[in-house]
Amino acid sequence: MAKLNPITPSFTALIPLFVFVFTFLGVGLYQNDFYALPAPIAVILGIIVAFVMFKQSVNSKIQTLLKGCGDDKILTMCLIYLLAGAFAAITKATGSVDAIVNLGLDFIAIEYIYFGVFIIAAFLSVSTGTSVGAIVTLAPIIMGIADQGGTSLAVLCGALLGGSMFGDNLSVISDTTIAATQSLDCKMSDKFKENIKIALPAAIITSVILMVQGFDLETNTAENVIYTYNIIKILPYILVILLSVFGVNVFVTLLLGIISAGILGLFYGDFTLIESTKIAYSGFTSMTEIFLLSLLTGGLAALVEKNGGIDYVLNKIKTLIKSKKSAQFGIAGLVSTINVAIANNTVSIIIAGSIAKTINDEYALDNKKTASILDIFACITQGLLPYGAQVLMILSFSQSKINYIDLVQNTWYLLLLLVSTILFIVFRTNKKQVIQ
Repeated sequence: MAKLNPITPSFTALIPLFVFVFTFLGVGLYQNDFYALPAPIAVILGIIVAFVMFKQSVNSKIQTLLKGCGDDKILTMCLIYLLAGAFAAITKATGSVDAIVNLGLDFIAIEYIYFGVFIIAAFLSVSTGTSVGAIVTLAPIIMGIADQGGTSLAVLCGALLGGSMFGDNLSVISDTTIAATQSLDCKMSDKFKENIKIALPAAIITSVILMVQGFDLETNTAENVIYTYNIIKILPYILVILLSVFGVNVFVTLLLGIISAGILGLFYGDFTLIESTKIAYSGFTSMTEIFLLSLLTGGLAALVEKNGGIDYVLNKIKTLIKSKKSAQFGIAGLVSTINVAIANNTVSIIIAGSIAKTINDEYALDNKKTASILDIFACITQGLLPYGAQVLMILSFSQSKINYIDLVQNTWYLLLLLVSTILFIVFRTNKKQVIQ
């Protein structure tokens, strides 16, 4: 049955999206800070341009905008962001983050320090859902270890960056995971199980390399350092990870995580019941930018789609697609290109998500595999960008003791993850269907 109102592909319909991207990019370059301009403001500029350009009535454009903002996937994504923010805030207030770091450092011998930093960063970012948070927490500790001599700061920082991006990519409460799974309409547990098949080989090889690099280190650091921690306070993280792996509904998982962390905080006197509600709310507000960004980007995408912009991009990508493999590489290239432009992996996934879903459905790809590829390539690109937040933060903490090249050539995990993902697409993709 033919569409009553077929959409004509149009390059000019993409202009509002370009306004958003290049405003965000331009201000970031000019200010030397890609977080100088709040992303939701850049999206609003794109929406204003869409309202000026497109020919429908104002009421029609408002309805399209609201329909895009109110899309089930967008609203689900936003609610998950709120719960993830509350969980992160509550667990931080209980001292769970410090417990993870100190537990790890207490058990690591100096010859395993590189491997240890990678594992701690990975577990911390998986637990908290943020690579930046893991870097901010661990970077000062790493600088202190390097200052004591005997270790390579470049290797330590490379392990930190790799471990942080490993966790960010896999965490069920990460912005990128939420965006990728909601865009592709798949369960977080399914995406995790698919993602781990790709990430784990890279992580294992990275661990071996880091252990070999640490074999020659000598114990010339202070032996009398005492690390204090309460292992029980790590339990909320363990609970959330296990529930997610077993496929429990994400809302139930995060709610149980928040409640368990809250109970621990009350039991140990970290906060009162009233204070816990304020902490949870502060977690909500910490997600304001990504909440608004997702909402408004959904509206902008709806306006662009209605006027043929999305169909134009799809038609161009389809000219390059000859098989399921090339379809997956097309999605990977799309999200990577967007990430290079705006240096924000979450925003890149949100922008590319609807196009990736259309390609996924049209070429009968596996939703969970596509979600993994979308998230992984955004992660790899973000971690290797010289102007990405993660790289800039580590170089800032290092106080010019290492440079970008030193850092990247020691970030084994991201380089191996790229190889692992390419091999996964080439050898694990169904070869039966070839696009005619």
